[in-house]
Amino acid sequence: MRSIIALSTLSLAAISFAAPAGKRDAYPNGEFFPLPNGFPNPSTDQTKQIELEAFGTLPNSPPPPKISTDGLTNLKLIALNELFEVAYFTELVYNVTNKLHGYDLGYGHEFVLDSLKAIVAQEELHAINTNGALQNFKAEPIQPCKYSFPVTDFQSAIALAATFTDVVLGTLQDVNQVFAKNGDDGLVRAVSSVIGNEGEQEGFYHVLQSKRPSTLPFLTTSVRDFAFTAIQSFTIPGSCPNINTIPLKTFKPLNVLSTNIKAETQNLQFSFAASDAGTQDWNSLSLVYINQQNTPVVKSLQNPVVANGVVTFQAAFPFDEFEMNGLTIAAVTRGPGPFASADDVAQAAIFGPGLIEI
Repeated sequence: MRSIIALSTLSLAAISFAAPAGKRDAYPNGEFFPLPNGFPNPSTDQTKQIELEAFGTLPNSPPPPKISTDGLTNLKLIALNELFEVAYFTELVYNVTNKLHGYDLGYGHEFVLDSLKAIVAQEELHAINTNGALQNFKAEPIQPCKYSFPVTDFQSAIALAATFTDVVLGTLQDVNQVFAKNGDDGLVRAVSSVIGNEGEQEGFYHVLQSKRPSTLPFLTTSVRDFAFTAIQSFTIPGSCPNINTIPLKTFKPLNVLSTNIKAETQNLQFSFAASDAGTQDWNSLSLVYINQQNTPVVKSLQNPVVANGVVTFQAAFPFDEFEMNGLTIAAVTRGPGPFASADDVAQAAIFGPGLIEI
């Protein structure tokens, strides 16, 4: 039997020179839902079919009798993310199924497609379960947005999936921490099971990129506000019916201008909108990196230049000192810290998250 490593190498080689695909009209105006299977509100029979395609069932154990206010915010964020992921992978499955330009994988095509279909169904169950929990606690379920995804071929789609899954894996750490702090221990086990599922998916995306399945011994942590901001970068403005019910912070965009970042110490280039900074004293701002489970690393803004309302600057990226593999989350903060945790960074952040993958 040929190995999955050989499959990933041959598959990606087959598409590495594909021209970008044009705008696809399978989901006009970014509107994905409802899906043909009734999602996000499938019938009982439709739910059973989704379970078959996901190779598992919705949990049937009783929910805890109560939940904290912060715990409800956790569930709302999870539901928002799961709806986004269902839309993303639904489009990817459509593109691969129809072998659109850039999505014909050659050898291994059917294996990859079968795996992606299972991921769609599993994400559907995650969303159904989470919105069901909100309803159980007499809270309004989160409704889907309209979406736009900046990918043009299979390779770019998998790379993006790997990045946002890394953010999810970091954010669910924060979710469990918030549950623990608020006495919502009855929800920790279910969320932890989803962390495992997302980790399995991430290993698959890594292999499809000819990377090691496991990246780090301790995955990079994140906080809910960074994930909330990141999800909105894929939504069409004004299209999210009740996102206003999620009491989390949205940061201003931080653009990572450096590309093809290598595993070495170097300076990276960033930019942000000058009008969003609330100051013209660029020395009062800092660039902060969050990587693994380590204390955030603070660096100064080097050579800031303002042109056409945009601040462009460099910041040292101390890869060798901290072995900064995997996901690094960057943010621009007021003041130099020091910051004891990712939570402290989010409290002081103006711009973010800038997502860096090594």
